[in-house]
Amino acid sequence: MAGNKDTVYLKIEQNVLVREPSVTLKDIAKVTSTNQPLVNKMKQIKIYTFHTPANKGKKKMQAEVFSVLKIIELIGQEFPNVEIQNIGEKDFVLEYEPTTEPKWLLYLKTVVLCVLIFFGSAFTIMTFNNDVGVGEVFADFYEQVMGKESNGFTVLEICYSIGLFLGIMVFFNHVGRKKITHDPTPIQVEMRTYEKDVDSTFIENCGRKGSSNDVT
Repeated sequence: MAGNKDTVYLKIEQNVLVREPSVTLKDIAKVTSTNQPLVNKMKQIKIYTFHTPANKGKKKMQAEVFSVLKIIELIGQEFPNVEIQNIGEKDFVLEYEPTTEPKWLLYLKTVVLCVLIFFGSAFTIMTFNNDVGVGEVFADFYEQVMGKESNGFTVLEICYSIGLFLGIMVFFNHVGRKKITHDPTPIQVEMRTYEKDVDSTFIENCGRKGSSNDVT
């Protein structure tokens, strides 16, 4: 009878990353119910197995698109008398990445990225200042106020440089490793938006090609 059914709540994020090729329900979803022993059993349900290359050294990321209906179908095959309530995404991307990159490679990428950003930002600021003629404006303003020619290194240039630095720190909400406020930084917001757009596009493309893991 329907009244005797246990209700299980299922929540899956839009993007799920796993490290092992054999994927179970506990690896991809948050599961809860008043029947905890049932939840413990359900978490062991096998969802998918990624193909691993024969060459162990050749490890690359793999991704699959799943519909939550497929997950509910798999659960129903093992536990037919359970009612599933989905409170997460309708479709999600399951990514398999065998191992993380070594720390030295992460540090190297960080250093290269910092160098590129530093020189790229410096070039952008200099070209902007040249385009709008900031140097000439400062020189004219200094001469009008002080009554003598500017040597190009005055209190105006110093204050402008300090203000530019402080403005960047405040805008990006970071000083070293510490955040100025608890709000997410503009970079974090843009990265999350970019990730969501990538996942949505990947899901839609797989849906159009019919390559997503869905019920038949």
